[in-house]
Amino acid sequence: MVPVMIDPFKELRDIERKIASMLEFEKNMVAPAAAAPKESIWMPAVNEREDEHAYIVEIDLPGVKKEDINVEVKDNMLIVSGERKFKKEEKDKGYKRVESFFGKFERRFTLPADADPDKIEAKVEDGVLTIIIPKVEQKENTKKIAIK
Repeated sequence: MVPVMIDPFKELRDIERKIASMLEFEKNMVAPAAAAPKESIWMPAVNEREDEHAYIVEIDLPGVKKEDINVEVKDNMLIVSGERKFKKEEKDKGYKRVESFFGKFERRFTLPADADPDKIEAKVEDGVLTIIIPKVEQKENTKKIAIK
């Protein structure tokens, strides 16, 4: 029988490491009250689908104005960025309530090999940005090579 070494402090070290990790995470996520507020970043939800003629990307952007959205193609990447600015204010007898939601966003998508970046179209309707990426008609380029 092989003797087994037992380390009674191993579990305590593991717990200590987990607590330190959580505290470090929290320290990086929460700004001190006296400090300037950090810029908010959010990641909008995306649905992607494909049909025989195009790739379709739908991005949920509730409360984002058309003027605050930027869609561009750079180095074979579709880049969608912008900023959400939303402020709701309610006044009633004895109270005033203000809700603000804001933040910048950016989503990047690598264009497929058969995408036609020159014909990409984008429209926004009811808080959903729809981007249509047409496919290039690929003709089969078969060339018979003569054997000498």
